[in-house]
Amino acid sequence: MVLGILKGLFSNDIAIDLGTANTLIYLKGQGVVCNEPSVVAVQNDATNGRKKVLAVGVEAKNMLGRTPDSIQAIRPVKEGVIADFEVTEQMLRYLIRKIRNGRSLVRPRIIISVPHGITEVEKRAV
Repeated sequence: MVLGILKGLFSNDIAIDLGTANTLIYLKGQGVVCNEPSVVAVQNDATNGRKKVLAVGVEAKNMLGRTPDSIQAIRPVKEGVIADFEVTEQMLRYLIRKIRNGRSLVRPRIIISVPHGITEVEKRAV
């Protein structure tokens, strides 16, 4: 109980609106601290088959249509639903690290909005 209270005092409360066009991040006491396009530039890693994130947000959006064949600028969220789980997770990790400025002693408490009408499977994916 006491540990939970102390954790609440030192952690950040974060709200995320994971949108098709933009991802908004609200930090308690500071308001909206991040409004980035939901775009990620990735390169396929031949060694393990995973996608390596090269850029997120504005940087990645600027790469749309201007990348070599080995790099793709993709939108991991389509119609309010996660289309690429792996890339969405990496995008969220990047954006959360960016707003926390390297402060990672205590995990933040995070709430993520989901669109009305999505399936239970889609909710669990978030």
